[in-house]
Amino acid sequence: MWKKDFYEFEVNLPVSEESYHIIYQRCCRNETISNIVAPGDAGATYSVEITPQAQLVCNNSPKFKDFPPTVICVNQRLEFDHGATDKDGDQLVYEFCSPELGGGKLGTPENPGNPNACTGVSPDPPCPPPYDRVTFVQPTYTFLTPLGGDPVVRINTNTGIITGIPTVQGQFVVGVCVSEYRNGVLLSTLRRDFQFNVANCTPTVVADIEKDSVISRQNYLVNSCGNNTINFINKSFQRQFVKTWEWSFEIEGQQRTFSEWDATVTFPDTGRYEGTLILNPNTDCGDTTNIFVNIFPDITANFEFEYDTCVAGPVKFKDLSRSGAGDIRAWRWNFADGSNANVQNPIHNYKTPNEFPVQLTVTDMNRCSDTKQIPVRYFPIPALIVISPSEFTGCVPQSIFFNNLSFPIDETYDINWNFGDGGSSDDISPTHIFREPGVFTVSIDITSPIGCKTDTTFFNLISMLPSPTAGFSFTPNELNNLNSTAYFFDESIDAIDWQWRFSNLGTSRQQNPIFTFPDTGKQEILLVVTHPQGCQDSLLKTIDVVPEVRYFLPNAFTPNNDGSNDEYRGTGLFLGVTNFNFTIWNRWGELIFQTDDPLNGWNGKKDNKGKESPNGVYVCVVTFNGPRGERFEYKSLATLVR
Repeated sequence: MWKKDFYEFEVNLPVSEESYHIIYQRCCRNETISNIVAPGDAGATYSVEITPQAQLVCNNSPKFKDFPPTVICVNQRLEFDHGATDKDGDQLVYEFCSPELGGGKLGTPENPGNPNACTGVSPDPPCPPPYDRVTFVQPTYTFLTPLGGDPVVRINTNTGIITGIPTVQGQFVVGVCVSEYRNGVLLSTLRRDFQFNVANCTPTVVADIEKDSVISRQNYLVNSCGNNTINFINKSFQRQFVKTWEWSFEIEGQQRTFSEWDATVTFPDTGRYEGTLILNPNTDCGDTTNIFVNIFPDITANFEFEYDTCVAGPVKFKDLSRSGAGDIRAWRWNFADGSNANVQNPIHNYKTPNEFPVQLTVTDMNRCSDTKQIPVRYFPIPALIVISPSEFTGCVPQSIFFNNLSFPIDETYDINWNFGDGGSSDDISPTHIFREPGVFTVSIDITSPIGCKTDTTFFNLISMLPSPTAGFSFTPNELNNLNSTAYFFDESIDAIDWQWRFSNLGTSRQQNPIFTFPDTGKQEILLVVTHPQGCQDSLLKTIDVVPEVRYFLPNAFTPNNDGSNDEYRGTGLFLGVTNFNFTIWNRWGELIFQTDDPLNGWNGKKDNKGKESPNGVYVCVVTFNGPRGERFEYKSLATLVR
């Protein structure tokens, strides 16, 4: 909100050799101003200078035509006539200038004092010149660029019209000076200090269309190439506030109007036409856009190509495009393999076979363009078939990978392999197992998707040697730590050499070896045999040498310290047992002795250290886990005799 008042009075002033200054001062400015330093502490001086020369000729000061708008819109064109009029017809020159400071904060609650003093909020009388200028927040803002942004808002020095597109939102102090000249002599300078509020404006309705480019705000360009009929798409908003609309185009000297939301207009010939779209005509809530239409001659893209369909090589493309506007200015080729070209008649080499949808886009002097797409079926056969077997010689059965290095081929080609042993494949690079000895000739046939054929035979390519068959048996079938010697019997076929390996415990080159296993457990026996022609075969078997556990308890003992049968304990084979528990109980169920060591026994005393137990029959219970985790339990009656 702002308020405007007019005050008129007459004062007779004598002609002076010095300038008169008409001054009004107040403090302070809005705290929210963006472009000056400490705006809340900066006052303002509004002044008019009447020079001695102006007094002599009784000059009239310029008068501004209008007050600046309270709010202007960010990113929208500003055009405000800040010009002035002069009764005497003197020359007026306009420029942005720095606003002047005036007054101060004296007389406010936070700074008590005389408000009418020179540094008060309302100096009375005003302080005389000269005056300090406001300090702009540089480098973004200066008195010449008070709104900042890029491009900057400018003032016309001859007309005073302020134009531009403000790009920064905020509140900005602006100073405008108009200097009055007569016959080249400066008569007076009028300084106006005001505030521009730049805000984000949302219009109720905006006229807009689907266009090719924007000339300027509300000035749009629509181009049509080879088609005199254009369907203009109305993209205006907000639609709920658009009550009426009108399209208008000047065609052959007459103004033609259309009332459809999307107007379809047929123009008589090529050329440039102008029109408008008006929303809510003759209302305050309306908008207008200017439309500039170019109807250009047609352009047609076309091309042809040639290549040897069965031999890998270059493809030659020839442009056949035409434009009614004259020469074509640009070519854009897309070969559909990731490659492009910008020449008129390119030559391209494809690296892989495929059907490639080649596109040509041409553009003429009017920037009209057209695109043509033609498929290129590039399926040549290899000039030379090249294969690389993983092995050339082997021992049956032998698996060989045939790496097909021929170019160009892919999964769309028909490929037939003949391995010379009755086997075949249709893979590009197959793997084949040769199961019989001999020398084999390998052949391959290749047919492209468009029928081109080639074949090659590789004579005596693969040589397969016979292999022996490894076999053996052993006795006894079951071994343990009491009987760990095995007798091995060779049962191989076509073998002349034998290599035995008994886990990591020993080896032998005998045909029928004997081996004693030093430990229990599962042992791997490997036999590798060799054929007279050098091929080998192997056989792996596992023998389990079982750990035997044997435990015996006596039925009586005589703990009389005579060195014979003085302890009651078990005997036997119990290497590798775990969780051993040996207990002695009397007839009343009292635990007399306990140990977890198989080598310890009961000496007839309580816990082997108390008083001697009386003669009689006691119960012995022994439990433990075997070497492979199996559970054992023994119970026996132990007779104590002294």
